[in-house]
Amino acid sequence: MSRINSERFYKNALKKHGITPKGLCWIDGSRQQLRFEVLESLLPQELSAVSIVDAGCGFGDFYHFLAKKNKLPKKYIGIDAVEEMCHITAKQTSQSVIHANILRHEIPTSDYYVCSGAMNILTRKETLCFIRKCYEASHKGFIFNVLYGNHESKFYNYLNKNALYEIAKELGVKELRLRDDYIENDITMGFFK
Repeated sequence: MSRINSERFYKNALKKHGITPKGLCWIDGSRQQLRFEVLESLLPQELSAVSIVDAGCGFGDFYHFLAKKNKLPKKYIGIDAVEEMCHITAKQTSQSVIHANILRHEIPTSDYYVCSGAMNILTRKETLCFIRKCYEASHKGFIFNVLYGNHESKFYNYLNKNALYEIAKELGVKELRLRDDYIENDITMGFFK
């Protein structure tokens, strides 16, 4: 069971802060952009021939980040559990957006799945399920960031490298890449097939 109601959590942030990084519960836009840069660094240089699903797409900010760099994929699909965010993303990106809870619903296959921040308020069990589902739905890999460390929190989920290595081994990940050199208590992992 979730520690908090994620839909209510994000709806309240959206109501309070609007369509901004804080509306997605980021501390600020620069941290969000830094995480996007790290995610992008683990994707192939050329994206025009691949499909990407943005799991927990929020407002489609990762799509806009790639567009500004002239690195859009052949196909982009956003998925989010908050219906209002799906409408905003579809309107702002003109891309396909699916309203779904990744833990409970069937998800489409894609070359790559990416996720930035969407697992931070899940329980550890939910996070491992989320990683498994996204990795299994990808043809080439899943790149994601999570809060990193052994901290205990009422609201946030922290994972350490051992937990991430265990899930990678369980999934039969062929190549694992990680970055933990950009923000304290944050790690980005690439699970590749």
